[in-house]
Formats: sequence, structure tokens, C-alpha cells
Amino acid sequence: MVWNFKDNLEIKEVFGRLCKLVINLNNSANVRFPVSRASCVMGIGHDAWLRLGLPVPLPKELANFAPIIGEKHTAVSSKGDLHFHIRADTTSICYDIAAAITDVLDAVAVSVEEVHGFRYWDSRSILGFVDGTENPHGQDREFFGMIGDDDPAYKGASYLFVQKYIHNLTAWKGLSTEDQEKVIGRYKANDIEMADDVKPSNSHIALANIGDDLKIVRDNMPFGNMSTNEMGTYFIAYASTFSTVKKMLDNMFIGSPVGNYDRILDFSTAKTGSLFFVPTFNMLDDLSSD
Repeated sequence: MVWNFKDNLEIKEVFGRLCKLVINLNNSANVRFPVSRASCVMGIGHDAWLRLGLPVPLPKELANFAPIIGEKHTAVSSKGDLHFHIRADTTSICYDIAAAITDVLDAVAVSVEEVHGFRYWDSRSILGFVDGTENPHGQDREFFGMIGDDDPAYKGASYLFVQKYIHNLTAWKGLSTEDQEKVIGRYKANDIEMADDVKPSNSHIALANIGDDLKIVRDNMPFGNMSTNEMGTYFIAYASTFSTVKKMLDNMFIGSPVGNYDRILDFSTAKTGSLFFVPTFNMLDDLSSD
């Protein structure tokens, strides 16, 4: 869910209650449903940070996302004050968490986006390919997903970047499996990456993966509405630095070299794009009492 605060209202007290609520929701879910993998992550946008009078200096890379305009495709920017990433193995828990957040926010904010994602087979996107294969594992997840010593005031927190992509499935399904594989850079059935001398330079894998030293933690989810043909991927990226995400997006939309853009964008249109800062529980506790 993405929420924007209403104008000309006092929001500080509500935000304090919201911080306490997010802590409570996570603790309660962990006690009541320990095997559900339930969690609620709150992200705070740049403008909301300023309006709420949160600590200065700000996290080093927290800013409004600027559109990335390529020759053919654009990574659009959309306003977002608060982002809630709610997940669990049981939908009922997600529903109750969302309801509790809505009860607190409804008087002072408007929900501008609500996407219900789901796991599709063996972690595949609606396009039919496994998504998130390059995710770091073990201790690397913390290293690449959380802010480190370069910004000590916010160490342990994360940058969260999200985009809602809508896929043109009619055009995509018009491709042969071989041509789809060339767009992605992996083989569809077994999820094996193509060799460098086979993988096209404008494939998604070639442009979105920018090296072992620059990784992000992806938690993308497919979503879909059959009756409206709105089928897509909600791109969710947690990172220690937003500059890593920015480099990936530049490669995809502008191209590397310029003009050699990510071919997947011919079938996937970015409808939103927002950057948020995700506080730790200790930070949420401090913010709730400010």
C-alpha cells in the first residue's frame, strides 16, 4: 500500500501511533503466527520526512525519485509519503494488518496504491521466468540490503524502491520461447543463465545485473486482474544504497551503451516509481516518541 498525507492537517501524532502500531503488528504476528513469516515494513518518503520534521541530517540518499528518461522508455516518478510492504504465508494476516493500518491513517491520508501480490509457481513472474535468482543469500543479504557504516546514524535501516509494472502479455505470448529467453537472458524451463557469448547485450540479465559488488535484495511479486487484463510485477528492492538501484535503472532505461536499453521494457511498462527509507524497529520506537 502507498499512502499520501492530506494537505493542511496535523499528522505528527498519527504518525507516532503508526510507528508504535508497526512494531506491535510485527511482534504480535511473530508470537501468534511464528511459522507464517508475517511482516509489515513501513517506508517513509522524502517529502513526508520533511513534513513530519523527522531527524536531520536526512539519510544520505533519501530524495524524491527523479524520472529516468530513455530514448524509448521512461522510469516514471510517482508521489508516495508512506509505503507498507505486508506479507505472510496466510492472506488473512495480511488483511488484518492492512485493516489496522487503514484505521489509523484514514483520517489524515489517502491510499493511492494497493497491490495484492501472490507467489506464482516456483517464484516465477507472470512472464513465466523465475524472478529473484540473483538475490544475495545469508550474511550478504544484510550487507547489500541494509545501510552500513557510511551513514552511521541510520545503520541497519534500508532504502526501499518500488515500481508497478504492467505487462503486455498479448505481445509477450506472441514471442516464441526462444525469443522470450533472449529477452530475459535465461532459459525458461531450468532458470539457467545464458553464457556470455550467447546472451544478448540488451537482455534483462545483461543490463540489470551490474556485478557481484553491487547487489540489491529483490522481493518482487506478481499480481493480476483477469477481467481488466491488468497483469504485472510489483518491483520491490531493498538496498544499502539507492545509487545501486539507480545504476540498474539507468542501464535498463537509458541503456549500456546509451540506446541499448533493456528489451523487457518493450513488454513491461513502469506505471509508478518511488523511493522510501525503512527505519529499524529501534528507530520506529524513537520516532513514535518524538
